[in-house]
Amino acid sequence: METRVLEIDPLEDCRAAYKEAAALLAEGKLVAIPTETVYGLGADAFNADAVAEVFAVKERPHFDPLICHLPNARAVHEIAEVPEELRGLVDKLAAEFWPGPMTLVLPRKACVPDIVTSGLPTVACRVTSHEAMRGVAKALGHPVAAPSANRFGHISPTSAAAVLKELGGSIPLVLDSGACSEGLESTILAPCMDDKGNPAVRILREGPVTREKIREICRVVKPSKRKDAEETAPNAPGQLKSHYAPAKPLLLCNPRGPFQPQEGVSYGLISYKGESKLAEMDCWTQVMPLSPGSGRLAEAAVRLFAVMRAMDECEDVDVIVAEELPTVGLGAAMMDRLTRASADRNS
Repeated sequence: METRVLEIDPLEDCRAAYKEAAALLAEGKLVAIPTETVYGLGADAFNADAVAEVFAVKERPHFDPLICHLPNARAVHEIAEVPEELRGLVDKLAAEFWPGPMTLVLPRKACVPDIVTSGLPTVACRVTSHEAMRGVAKALGHPVAAPSANRFGHISPTSAAAVLKELGGSIPLVLDSGACSEGLESTILAPCMDDKGNPAVRILREGPVTREKIREICRVVKPSKRKDAEETAPNAPGQLKSHYAPAKPLLLCNPRGPFQPQEGVSYGLISYKGESKLAEMDCWTQVMPLSPGSGRLAEAAVRLFAVMRAMDECEDVDVIVAEELPTVGLGAAMMDRLTRASADRNS
């Protein structure tokens, strides 16, 4: 299969491109579509066979549910039953963070195929701020089920070129609108009632909508403990221990060191600012800063997956070392991704 790349500019009238993509989705085919976070591999969420093809192309386990992308906040009621006691909170979160990089996990309606939710009683709903995904969903008339457009467990793509390296020849079309503006997958929230019977949320995945921002809206409660969590099927997208991983081993290290390199091994360093004690060591064949000199978490977040992918493709690097980042704001989301990337996939 030849994969065609269709360049789009959201500042211009792209309705013809969105209709073309929607027509392919309506035929049961898959299309890579940009969001503000990463590129998604889209299928008609109401077409179970097409969604099954998403799992096949990505080599994604069927117990890992997908996110449904909606054209607007009103459309959430087409696929989710919002409990009356949580309606005010859901409306408040939607008004504050949609369109944007937030996903809400809500009780599903019967119209959502089991394969989308991996048989769970909930569905993950999102309204991206990127016009392309919203425009395609609107043209299709159905939600678009779209995980990241990469093979399962690999680094999420933040450009059309990265999608082609992952899935070129497996899908008919990629909508190319350049680099993603956020660079980290969406924050996933599960609205719930706290132990006092008040509306609250559980953060199931850290992301661009930070814990600090969420606390300005409502209370955040700890996720419920799950027995044998590593062996249990996830209750939302992006919950598996090992995820977002480069092909090469990745180690996390304190930027103040120490680090003991092994003889005969070539190391590449992903550094926050490129100015740490760790970065000053002479054992690196490559040093790639996330936010050169300035140490801005927003810039680092945008560059994280692109830098991970670039380091993974360096021929003179055997093992990737990544500096631990501050666990505040976007740093918490980036450390979540780096921790998963460093997890032993065979553990």
